[in-house]
Amino acid sequence: MRARSTLFTIFLEYIYPDRKAPVGTLVAMMEALGFSEMAVRAALSRSAKRGWVVPQREGRAAYYALSDRVYWQVGQVRRRLYGPLPPWDGSFLLVLPEGPKARGERERFRREMALLGYGSLQSGVYLGVRADLEATRELLGFYGLEATLFRAAHLGPKEEVLRAFPLERALAHYRALFPFEVPEGPEEAFRALTRLVHEMRKVLFLDPLLPPEFGAQGFPREGFLEARKALYRRALPFLKNLGLPLSDFSPAPW
Repeated sequence: MRARSTLFTIFLEYIYPDRKAPVGTLVAMMEALGFSEMAVRAALSRSAKRGWVVPQREGRAAYYALSDRVYWQVGQVRRRLYGPLPPWDGSFLLVLPEGPKARGERERFRREMALLGYGSLQSGVYLGVRADLEATRELLGFYGLEATLFRAAHLGPKEEVLRAFPLERALAHYRALFPFEVPEGPEEAFRALTRLVHEMRKVLFLDPLLPPEFGAQGFPREGFLEARKALYRRALPFLKNLGLPLSDFSPAPW
């Protein structure tokens, strides 16, 4: 777990739906995960230079808040991790964007499309399963891209759809995580919970949450949510000492 990526997980799981947190709280949580205060402050500073977070002050208190763009990303991750799966009507979203041209920006766009549940049929052709149309249009807008969008049914064998996604890598990820053991101590439970959410959010780049009709062993939603609930119960004393607004957690894990 790298410092900047872990900070994203901290905001995702413990700060949301608020978008800002005191620097002291972020440092305390990250120190419990094995990061030094110097490393945390350096990660926050680098994230601010990239426009991911925004430093704020209220009197003598220092905060960092997520930028609009990253706050949107957090919302998309939480929607796919915790939101109810939309019913599948048998159709797919096909997106043919006009760009981006630059290689680095093209790769970032591909990863964000994957985060929304898209795979690649071929270069420049994205296949979305249970993908959110509004979020897709918002992402295209962030990149300033025009695109042709279709909603269509697939008429070939299921294997053609499965090949658009790295499902074997997702399955290997799940096998390494589950079954999940719940440690006894509150701080150990906090560390385990953070690692679990951190790994599960990363796997969203690999797993489009296919409907059961495809017979693919996918996202272990029930096992994940049960593990999250059990870990929160053990971690509560640690979290309460941080002064977090626990009643704001959505969805509530207890």
